[in-house]
Amino acid sequence: MAGWDQDNGGWKRFLWDSEKGELLGRTGASWFKITLFYIIFYGCLGGIFIGTIQAMMLTLSDYKPTWQDRVAPPGLSHTPRSDKAEVTFNPNDVESYLPYTKALMDILAKYDEETQNDLMMFEDCGGEPAEYKNRGELESDMGVRKACRFSKELLGPCSGMVDRDFGFKEGKPCLIVKLNRIVNFRPKPPSSNESIPEEAQYKVQPNVIPLYCTNKKEEDAGKIGEIKYYGIGGGFPLQYYPYYGKLLHPQYLQPLVALQFTNLTLNTELRIECKVFGENIDYCDKDRYQGRFDIKILINSS
Repeated sequence: MAGWDQDNGGWKRFLWDSEKGELLGRTGASWFKITLFYIIFYGCLGGIFIGTIQAMMLTLSDYKPTWQDRVAPPGLSHTPRSDKAEVTFNPNDVESYLPYTKALMDILAKYDEETQNDLMMFEDCGGEPAEYKNRGELESDMGVRKACRFSKELLGPCSGMVDRDFGFKEGKPCLIVKLNRIVNFRPKPPSSNESIPEEAQYKVQPNVIPLYCTNKKEEDAGKIGEIKYYGIGGGFPLQYYPYYGKLLHPQYLQPLVALQFTNLTLNTELRIECKVFGENIDYCDKDRYQGRFDIKILINSS
């Protein structure tokens, strides 16, 4: 190391060689050339990247997803909902069902009457199932579309307007069910009863996507009791479709169905499956929420 310092001027000469006019082993002209090269090189890379992104953006729509890598829509979801799809509570213990009632109040807050008074954003679509509400083509110059009102009163005792415990205090819990939003999707009612279980066929009616719930396990047959359905037609009426997306349909309210389990067997874990039936609604073993869901309900009496 000492020899290197003496013979070659050491690191000081490497940093700046006054005889050759070199900084870090390069002359000013050399530094200029290499700097210019990398500016051009990385500028070209950046240009290619930006150009690729811009070209891809031209293929995307502002109104609907261009690519979908998930299973076919729609999904069926419920509130309250836990990670394990379980509802366990004791009617005598408010703390045991308070998270469930809070979740129900939160989702229904969007459906308060005062939030639907703007006549420029909402319209009355009727309290009976009707045909699709055509508000023009998705990619047109019509601008923001009106949304159908949905009154919480349609959900009866599961509306939270009278019973803020949603039946949990009496051991008659409510669930709120909805179809997930899919831009420009028009669910089609069943064209025939062949694909529908015989016990669910009574739910089929014009202009509504029927919802039916029953026991998931055979051993639970007779333990579920009566299930009451509240909403428009006890299912998902067609006048709420299609959905035009957040940009064109910012005030859109999904139609809801309320389920009330009025006579569940106590102290028994019951597994209940709910399905919607439609010509363009499928089910997938890999996605337990595609067109259906199942939930475990346990009511402890002590």
